[in-house]
Amino acid sequence: MAAPQVRSGHIAALRLFDIAYAIDLRRVEEIWARHAGTASSRSRLSATPAKAVAFGVPPVALSFDPIPLHLGPLAVTAAVTARIYDFGVVALALRVATVDMSWPEYTALLNAMDAHVGDGGDGRLWDGLLARVRTLLAEALERPTGSAIEEDYLIGTVHAFSEPLTAAALRGRLDLVPLLSGEQRPLSDGARRDLLRQSFSYYADDLVVLTWDRAFIYEPRGDSDVADVLEVANAQLLEMRYYDELLDDELPRMYDLVQTTRRTANLLAPRRFATLARRLYTLVAEVTELTEKADNALQVTEDVYLARIYASALGLFRVPTVSAAVDRKLAIIRDTYTALYDEANSSRAGLMEFLILVLIAVEIVLALVRA
Repeated sequence: MAAPQVRSGHIAALRLFDIAYAIDLRRVEEIWARHAGTASSRSRLSATPAKAVAFGVPPVALSFDPIPLHLGPLAVTAAVTARIYDFGVVALALRVATVDMSWPEYTALLNAMDAHVGDGGDGRLWDGLLARVRTLLAEALERPTGSAIEEDYLIGTVHAFSEPLTAAALRGRLDLVPLLSGEQRPLSDGARRDLLRQSFSYYADDLVVLTWDRAFIYEPRGDSDVADVLEVANAQLLEMRYYDELLDDELPRMYDLVQTTRRTANLLAPRRFATLARRLYTLVAEVTELTEKADNALQVTEDVYLARIYASALGLFRVPTVSAAVDRKLAIIRDTYTALYDEANSSRAGLMEFLILVLIAVEIVLALVRA
């Protein structure tokens, strides 16, 4: 039986960047209103009740002018959007509409888009878009960063095939492996099973399949909630990776500062201990605040289906693993802060005892002189 054609859908390439310590979203809305002459929008899940799943702080969605792309032999037009998160992340997206094409053509187009704008493609397009966003939103960025850390993700979405399909029929009649793997050569049975393991359906006629760097979504009702959830999971991964690397760089520097401070045997030692302790406390407070914002970017309460997809995406992207590494490093810095604070107090107490002894000695000497 011939594979059904893709009647309508799209292919989306995401690239996420950490551009600031935090972003003032109200300021972003003001800047965009001046720049575009139209109001921006706050993102919300389209088909899910707010009490079931909602953004912690809804990001601001901006739409830019479409751009041309050359994907192999095809010249297409890509819609360009940016989603701005308050914890300092911007998610850029290029979306190419797909209409009336065979399944092999759809798969080939997705792989061509990955080759052109994916992780192994030309990054200059993303660099140009990011520079444009940075310049436009400069006033809204709190402590801009120049981090080289980024995340990318590719999503193939189909809203309608040439005939109605159930999830079971879709699995039987379409080979999802070349689309999800990007491989042209046949994969082993074990590799195929691993690739298709993260599969989800709520209704009989929808399907979501997740992998580390790609996803396929069949959603006849046109909802975008699953894609939005995957973007949030990628944003959380990016933020955790950023702070994991930040703390990796900070720990050796902290050890050096502690050793230098401990070698300081003079009257300023207590003050230096206290200053270093305050610096470490500030670092812990800032990282904790931002990681909690990232953790609470999406609040899942009642929608079991989206909750399963969200939890699976977080696990697949290793967000809990990276988050645990950040927590361990924060614990080391907290322990060091506590030790330095105690040492500063001990040094002050020792200094006070020394000064008291000096004063006693001076009193004795003065008494002897008077005698």
